[in-house]
Amino acid sequence: MQTSFTLAQLADADVRESESILRKCVHCGFCTATCPTYVLLGDELDSPRGRIYLIKDMFEKGRPADARTVRHVDRCLSCLSCMTTCPSGVNYMHLVDHARAHIEETFARPWHDRLLRAVLAFVLPSPARFRFALIGAMFARPLACLLPKRGPLARLRAMLRMAPKAIPSPSPVDLPQVFAARGPVRMRVALLSGCAQQVLAPQLNEATVRLLSRLGCEVAVAEGAGCCGALVHHMGKTDASHIAAAANIRAWMKLWDGKGPDAVVVNASGCGTTVKDYGFMFREDAELRDAAAEISKRTRDVSELLAELAPEAKAPDKIAVAYHSACSLQHGQKLGALPRSLLAKAGFDVRDPAEGQLCCGSAGTYNLMQPEIAAALQARKVANLKATGAAVVAAGNIGCMAQIAAAADMPVVHTVELIDWATGGPKPEAMN
Repeated sequence: MQTSFTLAQLADADVRESESILRKCVHCGFCTATCPTYVLLGDELDSPRGRIYLIKDMFEKGRPADARTVRHVDRCLSCLSCMTTCPSGVNYMHLVDHARAHIEETFARPWHDRLLRAVLAFVLPSPARFRFALIGAMFARPLACLLPKRGPLARLRAMLRMAPKAIPSPSPVDLPQVFAARGPVRMRVALLSGCAQQVLAPQLNEATVRLLSRLGCEVAVAEGAGCCGALVHHMGKTDASHIAAAANIRAWMKLWDGKGPDAVVVNASGCGTTVKDYGFMFREDAELRDAAAEISKRTRDVSELLAELAPEAKAPDKIAVAYHSACSLQHGQKLGALPRSLLAKAGFDVRDPAEGQLCCGSAGTYNLMQPEIAAALQARKVANLKATGAAVVAAGNIGCMAQIAAAADMPVVHTVELIDWATGGPKPEAMN
């Protein structure tokens, strides 16, 4: 794609990066076939290629974001399916992230939109605030059916419908500490305990610690580490996301007398995609550039670490498992086949749903901010999962798990829970 940025514009590192990305696009349109919003809506501007044209025009002219550009960029799930399909290596993730930051800086959203985004950015990254909000939502949940399905209040309806009927108690596993390895130490790892996940499904971190300890890992939950920054990063709130990321980088690099962990293990793939991008996020930061790049280099999805540790797993029962490959895992981290192979090697009957490349509609906070599109994708995903005839759904991301479980009448568990069970741990709670 030909570009016409000025030298003054290219002096900005973000513009320079976006210009480099834009020049790789050859207008081929392969991305449209796998873009969930284009598949649903059929609008060229709701495809990656269409959004790229809008973003290019906005950046080249150096103008504030307009309502049309914002509408179509907001509809993007950041599922990154387009990056898997693209034959030219267009890094759409970095381009749309830059566009969102520009939108946040230059576009005046309606008051109700600003309020919702501010509330989500304040509540979700904090486990304490999120837990308190869920308690209120739990009591208000029966009122969701009274709210309209369209318009600004549809978002409140979506938030209430997504609220769980019960909230698990906080897990002591998520407190800063180091868990000893069973037997000789094979590896020292830091666990990203997350933010929303430790409120919605604390059993996931418990299963991860049990499993990794059993496999010879010393596991640390670092003092000062918290939200990875992904939730606010994808809202265009760059300063807030960098503050969260910087705290994690410093906390992890302090571990084990300043040597840092052998690996940073992440069991929520949406978070993992962001942590693996810390090196890019801090590329212009003289203080944290090297440490951020090192953390990104050491970060592993839990499935990657399990493949390296090679557990001797044997499924207690030949259970049929429908494997949902989270977008952040298959498109963001290119690890679509690995978790599936781990489950198959453990003896589970793994089944692949149709349209496995399409998003479930969760996408961080997308299901709260774009509830109509998210609901359509959710229904499509659940129908495909049910069609496999499996008894349980396995996934590697808490957002996907919550989105699917809200509409499916079958248990939804994390891959690590099944591998933990197959190596001597308890049966996943959702399957009891």
